[in-house]
Amino acid sequence: MADSNPTSGSSDHGSIQGTKRIWYRTTLFNVFIIGGVGFMAPGLWNAMNSLGAGGAESPFLINAANALVFALMGILCLFGGPIANRIGLNWTLLLGAIGYPVYSAALYTNNRYGNVWFVLVGAVACGLSAGLFWASEGAVALGYPEPFKRGQYMNIWLWFRTGGPLLGSAIVLGLNHSGSSKNRGKLGSETYLIFVALQCLAVPLAIFLTRPEKVQRSDGSKVKIVRQDSWKAEMLELWKLSRRKDILLLLPVFWASYFNQYEGNFETYYFGVRARALIGFVSFLGTLLSSWSISWILDYRKLSVKSRLTYTFYYVVLLHVVAWVYAWVVQEQFTVTSPTYDWSDKGFTKGLFVVILWEFSRQALQNWLYYFLSTMTDNISELSRLSGILRGQESFSQAVSYGINAKDWYGGRVPLAVNTILLGLAILPTWLVLRDHQPVEHDKSDFHLARANDEEQCPKQIGDGLSNEKGIVIVETQLPK
Repeated sequence: MADSNPTSGSSDHGSIQGTKRIWYRTTLFNVFIIGGVGFMAPGLWNAMNSLGAGGAESPFLINAANALVFALMGILCLFGGPIANRIGLNWTLLLGAIGYPVYSAALYTNNRYGNVWFVLVGAVACGLSAGLFWASEGAVALGYPEPFKRGQYMNIWLWFRTGGPLLGSAIVLGLNHSGSSKNRGKLGSETYLIFVALQCLAVPLAIFLTRPEKVQRSDGSKVKIVRQDSWKAEMLELWKLSRRKDILLLLPVFWASYFNQYEGNFETYYFGVRARALIGFVSFLGTLLSSWSISWILDYRKLSVKSRLTYTFYYVVLLHVVAWVYAWVVQEQFTVTSPTYDWSDKGFTKGLFVVILWEFSRQALQNWLYYFLSTMTDNISELSRLSGILRGQESFSQAVSYGINAKDWYGGRVPLAVNTILLGLAILPTWLVLRDHQPVEHDKSDFHLARANDEEQCPKQIGDGLSNEKGIVIVETQLPK
C-alpha cells in the first residue's frame, strides 16, 4: 500500500479454543441488523418510489428531486468506503439512516400543503445520508459472512430490504383501496406519516452493528481488515481501485443495473392510485422470488464459484432480454391507446407484468453484481471501497435517468431506448471481466470445519489467531467474554 503502513486487524484462520461465541457477534445477527435498517430506511423509501413519483399525482417534481438525491448519493457512495474505514461501519450505517425520514416528511408536506422547497431540502438530506448507508451496508453484507454462506446471507439481507417495500406497499394498498382511488391521482397524506415513524426506528437500530474485528464467524476465521493510517492513504487506495482495468470494464453494467427509472412514469401514466399500490406489492413479491432463486444457485456448493458466476451471468442476460422485449411490445400498444387502468380492468395484467419482469430481472442482476464483487477480495476494507464504487456509479446512473424522466417523452421511447442500448453495451465488457476473473475462494479447511460447526446449528469456541497463511504477523483485538 503506497505512502502508508496499513494495519491488518484479522487473520484468515483462528484457533477453535479460548473465547465462547456470543450471539450478537455472529455473522447472522449482523446480517439481521443491516437487514432491519434496510427494511425501514431505504426499504420504505423504495415502497413510495414503487408507486411512481413517490405517490404524487405528477412525476416531474419528484423525479427532479430524486435526480438530486442520487447525484449526491453517488458522490457520498464513492467516498463512503474511505469514510467507513476511518470512522467505523456502525457509525457510517447510523449516519446513513438519518436522511430517509427527512425526505419522507418532505413528501408529506408536498402532498398535503403543496410545499416544494422542503422536497428539495429532503432530497439533499437523503442523498448525503444514503450514500453513506449504501457504502457501509454493502461492505457488511459482503465482508462479514463466511464466504461459502455469502449468497445465503446476501439473500437474507436483500429479503429484509425488499420486505420494507413489501410492507410499505401493503400499508399503501390498505389505505388506498377504495373506489375513489380507481383513477389517477395521489396518495392520502396519512400514508407518509406512517413511513416517517417507521424510518425513524432505523437510526437507533444501526448502533447494534458489531465492529468487524469483533465479528465471530462459525468457521473460526476472522474478518480481514487492512486499514490505512490516514485519510490521504484511504483516498489513494480508492483512486488505485477506481483505475483498475476490471472495474473500468464493469462501469457499463454498474450504470445499466439501476438505470430504468422510467418505471415510475410508466405507472403514473397508465394506472390509477390503487392499481399502482397493488403493482408495488405484487412486484416486490417477484423481487423476493428473484433474489431467492439466484442466491440459491450462487451458493450451490457442487459447482465452483467461477461456474456459478458464469451460469448466473447468462441467466441474468436472458431475463433482461425477455423483460425488455415484452416491455417494448406493451409500451407501443399503450402509446396508441393511452389507457388508465384500475386493477379491475381487462388490460391491467398486461401492464402489471411489465413492472414485474423489470423488477425480477433487475434484482437478479443486483444479486449477481454484489456476489461477483465479493469474490474479488477477502479484505473488508477493500470491499467497502468496491461496494461504494458500485453503488456510487449506480446512483449517478439513477440521477441521469431521473433527469431524463423529468420530461414527458412521447410513448416513453427515449428512456426505453437509452435503457436498452445501455444494457446491450454492458454485456461484452462484463463477460470479458468474468472470463479472466479468478475468484478469491474460501480455504478448504475452513469449509470442512464450518460444515461441522455451523453457527445456525450449535455454539462453538473461537480464539484469536497470530498470523495468516502468508506468515504476516496480525494485530488482534481480544474478543469480549
